[in-house]
Amino acid sequence: MEETGTGDRLRAWWTAARVHTLPAGAAPVIVGIGIALEQEMFAPWPALAALVGALLIQIGTNFANDYYDAIKGVDTPDREGFTRVTAAGLLRPAAVRDAMILTFTASIVLGAYLVYVGGIPILVIGLLSVAAGIAYTGGPMPFGYRGLGDLFVFVFFGLIAVVGTFYVQAASIVADPLTRTVPAGTVVLESGLAGVAMGGLITAILIINNIRDIEEDRQAGKRTLAVIIGRRWSRVEFLLMVSVAYIVPLWFIIEGEMIGAGLVFLSLPLAGLVGRAVLSGVDGATLNPALTNMGRVVLSYALLFAIGVNL
Repeated sequence: MEETGTGDRLRAWWTAARVHTLPAGAAPVIVGIGIALEQEMFAPWPALAALVGALLIQIGTNFANDYYDAIKGVDTPDREGFTRVTAAGLLRPAAVRDAMILTFTASIVLGAYLVYVGGIPILVIGLLSVAAGIAYTGGPMPFGYRGLGDLFVFVFFGLIAVVGTFYVQAASIVADPLTRTVPAGTVVLESGLAGVAMGGLITAILIINNIRDIEEDRQAGKRTLAVIIGRRWSRVEFLLMVSVAYIVPLWFIIEGEMIGAGLVFLSLPLAGLVGRAVLSGVDGATLNPALTNMGRVVLSYALLFAIGVNL
């Protein structure tokens, strides 16, 4: 049953949006802006639109997960993770579904500007991003239930988010509006490598979430990659993703001669604390704080990287 108090409803919507996850949506855009500044391709309005669009897609995906996991019986009021408002009865399922639709619609409307700037490539990326956000837990064959969630997060919230952020800024400078091709200079190695690093870190957030929920997901028939490969190999995957993120800056330091990229290593001690929790924790008491701290790692890494490559 939906709560009646205005304050309770606002808190429920705040919870449904999972505001604590938004650094994961903002961080790749920050990195893409940092690369654009270093390449002298920074464009403020496309950068701002990319940031707002990324956050809208993040929130829309959160609403979709809350709604679909509840109506499919995956989430229950007794889950160990953060509160899911649909399963907990804090908001009506129809209200959360409508919020999902409205949020994704807003991202598409904003995306019209980015399509004008970046042309057909951005149209394709934007539509795929929205479709993937819904199909993660919705539709007849949700890939989040089939061990493909990690790949989705790595590609869309990491690689594409960084490369796309750089692309729209560069395209606004070097290309005509509504371009049908990928103009020269709008996709560079630096943005791709940075996207790999961010993909690793943001996937690590999902891995922590899935390790925590492994028993509940297994009982509900939700076959995340953690359910398929188990805790041991999920922890190996976590270490691999984080290691990749901290190896990538070495290329910027050695090959790109951007010594400042080494600033990202200031976030390594916190990442180490998260890693220790992941290697030992199996329940929400240990892994929920680890999730929060991993979000801090992602955001601090992004800020340090964006600053460092421009020193």
